[in-house]
This record gives sequence, structure tokens and C-alpha cells, in this order.
Amino acid sequence: MPWNPLERSALVDALTESGPGAPTLCEGWRTEHLAAHVVLRESSLVAAGAAVPALAPRAEAAIQDLGHRSASPANYAALVARLADGPPRRHPMRFAGDTVNLLELFVHTEDVRRGVLGAAAPARSRSTEHAAALWHHLRRMARLAHARSPVGVVLAAPQGEVRAAPARGRGEVVVRGALDDVVLHTFGRRGAARVEVEGDPAAVAAFTRRDAR
Repeated sequence: MPWNPLERSALVDALTESGPGAPTLCEGWRTEHLAAHVVLRESSLVAAGAAVPALAPRAEAAIQDLGHRSASPANYAALVARLADGPPRRHPMRFAGDTVNLLELFVHTEDVRRGVLGAAAPARSRSTEHAAALWHHLRRMARLAHARSPVGVVLAAPQGEVRAAPARGRGEVVVRGALDDVVLHTFGRRGAARVEVEGDPAAVAAFTRRDAR
């Protein structure tokens, strides 16, 4: 699938252009830490378990250590080269290809691109097929991302609409914007996403309070 390598390439380009020490949207991570996260996620069982509370401190420690060791220009370039190469040859992710990481790589590219400019960063252009692939994966992840929403949630982008949380007694909201921004908002990058949250004021307030926590 031609769009899959594009997200990895875009992340490599963003990291290379920003260089080490640049801020990202991920709190506590500069560009070298974000690169370390992706590399370790694709090569280390400890880092891959970052979503598991018991493993999260060890994963963060590994990321901080590799990031610290990669802060010099030469070591940073070597780390980004590892990311560009993808997972090790016999790693399961190598066989799956970047399809399984499409949203992960996209979001981290924007973490770098918008680390300084936030919502003011210019949108990227992409093919219709590439956008369709992102939308497809967002639809699959939408309910999981909004599982704890106190109100119903509908995501609306030029590609269509998807219900991300069922309507509840407190009403529902529509999160509307360009595809890039709806993806970023869904994955917690609220301050850097140019979206409109529409709906009854009480529902919008409840949804916004959930986002603020």
C-alpha cells in the first residue's frame, strides 16, 4: 500500500528538520525522546508495554535514557536512521508493515510539526487514497478513544461522519474539522487541533471538562 511508508517518511523528515532538542506535543519529550519512543516501541518489549500501568515507568525510563544518549547531532541522526529502517527484520511489526502503525506514525509526525506552532502549523497535503486510509483507521479506533466520554460523540471530517460514543442522557457533541485535526483531537492533542465542538452547551461543557482532566 503506497501510503504506509509515507507516514514513516514524513516522521523522519519532521525529526530531521527539527533536529534534537526541539519541543513536541508530548509532555516531557523533545524530539530525541519521541524518536526513542518509536524505535523502542518497535524493538523492545518493555517499551511496547508502555500502555500497561505496571510497565509504564520502566518504558518511560528506557525512553528517557535513549533520548538522553541521542541528544548530540551524530547520535540523533543515528537514532532517526534506525526509525527510518523500521522494526528489526524478524520483528512481528516488520511483517505487518506500517499499516498497523498508520495513525501512530501520523500523530507523532504532527507531534513534531506542531510542537512549536501548535494549531498554527500548516496542514499537510496528501492523496485521496492516503486520506481514505487515515479515515478508515480513525473509524476503527474512534469508539476506543472516546469510551469514557460522558456524552455522545460524533466525529465529522470531509471524509464523512462516525459515531465515536453512543448518545447518552447528557446529550451529544459533534467534533468537526479537517481530517488531520479530528485525528489529533481524538488522540488527545486538543490544544493543537483546529476543530469545532458543536452541540447543546451543557453537552459541550461536559465534553470539554472531560478533555481538561
